[in-house]
Amino acid sequence: MSEEKRYRPNVAAIILSAKYPEKVEFFIASRNDVAGAWQFPQGGIDEGESPREALFRELKEEIGTDEIEIIAEYPGWVSYDFPKMIAKKMYPYDGQKQKYFLVRLKPGAKINLKTKEPEFIEYKFVPYHKIFRYITYFKRPIYKKVLEYFRKEGYI
Repeated sequence: MSEEKRYRPNVAAIILSAKYPEKVEFFIASRNDVAGAWQFPQGGIDEGESPREALFRELKEEIGTDEIEIIAEYPGWVSYDFPKMIAKKMYPYDGQKQKYFLVRLKPGAKINLKTKEPEFIEYKFVPYHKIFRYITYFKRPIYKKVLEYFRKEGYI
């Protein structure tokens, strides 16, 4: 009998620039602990915290602002397993179970990666067709699934 996998509850933000909907460009950031690993901001959901509360907290902690408007929420949870190189660091979890939000930066919102505990060293806004040139390999299937949902729903 196989042991059941343990997934860390997590929230992820697909951030569109303040130029949305006139211009659709996505925020991606490069992690400071894995060279060349680009991703959307994400983070764990604390005990007793709702996914929406975690979303705002994580954005403030990771990119220095929670000045966003929620456009849409992915209807379910998606999960992925950590690759071996990350699994040891994330023990006792085997992967993450994520709730995705599509958000827009409010006009005038200031991104600041030099937070109390920086996770990213660089960020950029890219059009949809360039996202997967940057995103780290093990997150691509989840990102494709979630982004395709938001495309089909007419948000992007």
